[in-house]
Amino acid sequence: MEYLERRRSLVAERLEAAVDAVEPDALREQIDSVVLAGGKRVRPTVTVLVCEALGGEPEDAVDFAVGIELVHNASLVIDDIIDESDLRRGSESAWAAFGHGPAIIASDGLLGEAFALFSSDERAMQVVAEAMVELGEGEASELVEQPASEEEYMTLARRKTGALFRAAAELGAIAADADAYTIEAVGDYAERVGVAFQMRDDVLDATADPETLGKPAGQDAAMERPSLVEVTDLTPEEANERAREESDAALEALSTIDVADEAALEYLEDLAKFVVVRER
Repeated sequence: MEYLERRRSLVAERLEAAVDAVEPDALREQIDSVVLAGGKRVRPTVTVLVCEALGGEPEDAVDFAVGIELVHNASLVIDDIIDESDLRRGSESAWAAFGHGPAIIASDGLLGEAFALFSSDERAMQVVAEAMVELGEGEASELVEQPASEEEYMTLARRKTGALFRAAAELGAIAADADAYTIEAVGDYAERVGVAFQMRDDVLDATADPETLGKPAGQDAAMERPSLVEVTDLTPEEANERAREESDAALEALSTIDVADEAALEYLEDLAKFVVVRER
């Protein structure tokens, strides 16, 4: 755990510095409540670990790692507004705490701070811009053209969740100055991890206790949101099996890269296995 904690601490320190630099004070307080209220920090950890696995140093990737976490948090603010969810990570969501207007402004502020961190590298800017297009298309299709089959659900999951995971891994590879083949391979790995993560989320929403989950359960059914369980006739157990298949495919993609740091690789492998058994 010490290995991961050092990397999370690097991200946390840079995240706090980025938030502290925000002006005016009111916006900084709102962003602080969104970003520093907790969270798994999975995406920034992937960015750092991929960079290390490919021969880079954690410090090489920390700005990109923080940037992708800011983008992720910006998307969560909007998700909670759309879903009318007043709870996030066991605390009030941004719109519930500050109102819709300030929450939207906070989301915009997060994106602005994120792109300032990506601006040093044209490839990073392109990767994140493409991910945000995918994310936006996913959000739009969920609202107005909901999937009616497992295949359509998978397209949505890749856009809505997989895209940011892919970007997180590709940013780590860019920070390590990897070649195009390697960037694509780690992107495939992370996208599949993200899809498996979303599938498991759907199962937890249908089956978990809200106190354990840290947010309201049953939201997918209540909001008529197209979760894997809602769209298909799969049982939660069968949905979990689909998630495991994505996890296995992620591990296969990861096995194709040339690795410089075996410890970082092991943690990336562990992540692909963990996302399908997590309880929150």
